Amino acid sequence: MKRKHLSLAIGCVLLAPAAWAQDTAGEAGDAPASRATTLDAVTVTARKREETLQDVPVAVTAFTPETLDKLNIEDIGDLDAQVPNLTIYAARGASSTVTAYIRGVGQSDPTWGADPGVGIYLDDVYIARPQGALLDVFDVGRIEVLRGPQGTLYGKNTIGGAIKYISRGLPKETEGFGQITVGNYNQLDAKAAIGGPIGGVDSGLRARVAVASLNRDGFGENVITGEPISDKEINAARFNLGAYAGDDLDIQFALDWIDDKSGMRGSRMLAPNPFTPAYPPMDDRYDVRSGMPNHNNVETKGASATVNWRPNDDWTFKYVIAKRESDTEGNIDFDTTPAKIADVVGIYFDEQVSNELQVNYDGGGRVRGVVGLYQFDGEAGGQIRNNFFNLLFGDTRGTVYTESIALYADWTFDLTDRLKLDVGARYTDEDKRAVVFNRSYSDATFTTPTAVVADFDKTTNFKNVSPKVSLDYAITPDIMVYGLATRGFKSGGYNIRANAVAVPRSAEPFDDETVDSYEIGTKMAFLDQRLFLNLSAFHNRYKDIQLSVFTSFDSNGDGTEDSFFGDFTNAGKGTVNGLEVEYQWLPTANWLISGNLAWLDAKYDEYIDAGVNVADSKEFTNAPEFSGALNVEYRMDLANGGNLSARVGYSYQSEVWPTTDLSPAIMQDGYGLLNAGVIWRASDAWSFSLQGSNLTDKEYRTTGYNIPAVGSLLGFYGPPRQYTLSARFDF
Repeated sequence: MKRKHLSLAIGCVLLAPAAWAQDTAGEAGDAPASRATTLDAVTVTARKREETLQDVPVAVTAFTPETLDKLNIEDIGDLDAQVPNLTIYAARGASSTVTAYIRGVGQSDPTWGADPGVGIYLDDVYIARPQGALLDVFDVGRIEVLRGPQGTLYGKNTIGGAIKYISRGLPKETEGFGQITVGNYNQLDAKAAIGGPIGGVDSGLRARVAVASLNRDGFGENVITGEPISDKEINAARFNLGAYAGDDLDIQFALDWIDDKSGMRGSRMLAPNPFTPAYPPMDDRYDVRSGMPNHNNVETKGASATVNWRPNDDWTFKYVIAKRESDTEGNIDFDTTPAKIADVVGIYFDEQVSNELQVNYDGGGRVRGVVGLYQFDGEAGGQIRNNFFNLLFGDTRGTVYTESIALYADWTFDLTDRLKLDVGARYTDEDKRAVVFNRSYSDATFTTPTAVVADFDKTTNFKNVSPKVSLDYAITPDIMVYGLATRGFKSGGYNIRANAVAVPRSAEPFDDETVDSYEIGTKMAFLDQRLFLNLSAFHNRYKDIQLSVFTSFDSNGDGTEDSFFGDFTNAGKGTVNGLEVEYQWLPTANWLISGNLAWLDAKYDEYIDAGVNVADSKEFTNAPEFSGALNVEYRMDLANGGNLSARVGYSYQSEVWPTTDLSPAIMQDGYGLLNAGVIWRASDAWSFSLQGSNLTDKEYRTTGYNIPAVGSLLGFYGPPRQYTLSARFDF
């Protein structure tokens, strides 16, 4: 599809005409808003080469900085409602550990034995662990969300999809911004960035530094200690340096750092705990009575170097080497009371080194594509100390080592001027080694062992070939249809919480999982580029589904299941069908209506438990049947040369089961959220924003725990009503 004006996003993104979409156009001479009557364009790299979004036969949604501001996206968890069939939120008791699902595929266990099902990428670098991966949005250039398996182009474990966070590029002229935000709960955020050439415009060196300090009091408190609960204290920084040897060669260096000292997330006791009758459920959904310290620290660091070499107009070589590491220490009080019923301290660490070589070819003819080699070396581990009833003490400790290498290719062939064929494949060879040493202790000092429940050093190997084929046909210059078939793969591994004494099979590896996905879709433009309507329908065959479950057992032989451990199992087979609609409509130069609708039908076909297929009694987690969002924005020019925009947004999702235990108390009924915002651009330099989220103060759970062995039934809730006022200066 060749067109002069293309959509910024498939539909859920608020996008302005050229003069309004300054972050996309951004050049002198943009037409005034009064003359802008079409939706603007954006370039994405969903297929690792630059293409306009509407030309890509992939279900992908993109967000520019202006759109992120208008939608009040503070971290990637806020993208949840704005992308069809995306569920993403902070994991249980943590504030920056991510749980992400796309089209019913993902992973909710944050321990080092499990890999995520949705790949998150920061500037082309795969983030292997969920700790610290709920990235805050500051100085961002673009965010892309690719739905469905992306194995032929992206790194490990993109079986559900990929979220690409792309930071701002290096400018040729000095520029920057400063922004202050205040809000209820004593919110105070500061963001700033500056970038430009070093030593003169023609020096060949450019740099950019961006910093953020994000702070907020708690939504609740620990009524025992008075400490804030669900508070926020995050400092972050990024530094980029580019060396340019003409137009043919450049080397980019990047450093990023995040320090999250936010406290524990609040949780509500959903039913009385029979072991602590003196502490009934509390009214507030964020308050707790925990006897554990409000300690939940996450520090992540990353460094990368990227070499881009263009020997001629047809070929581009790209090499990326990156190292990332993180350290996490947090407390989880499963009973939320001062009693020592189920108190857990978790310590995590990880290090990863990745290398990726890409070769891109585009000679301007009928053939173009990319070939790549990807290598990953990771080490993740830690210790989890458990105190049950102040009688049973144990820890989980060890390390998982991952060595993975993959070869991928994705090529497009123009069979005719309208018909294109895209074929790709990825070969993966991955070794997983788990060193596990789990034991029990005599008391809470964890110094005198009493028994070893798991002690093994095992290695297993996973090999996979994931193919992809797609066809797209331009019916008219403004209407394209496509169909694709692809496979997604996520390697198996070992349960680091294994109790080989009580459950011997828990020390054996669980299998890899695969998704065979079949999709048809269309990307359409009508009314002289003022209406975009994009549809997709998919059928996924999901096999060997990796599930994190709690397994109870009798620890003392009295016939009563009085203890538990976190277990891993493969569920067998499932079928996931879905429909997605995304739209943008610019009825006049002042009004913009956009949004999305999604339907998801996810069912187990086989789930073997104790030799019996219990599929009919099981539910997919984080897979609401219906979801969607509607955004209505009005924009107007002001007499002084500025402009004003006002937005109202509503999002909805039907009931969802957030955990595998299927407790009706944790299941979240369908709910809707109302948001609104006003942005006043007073001049080219100054802008002011008033934003409100969850304006009806809806109570809704994102996840929870149900552990009968310790009487724990808890729910974790999304944020309450919030409002902020921001002032920004651009230079």
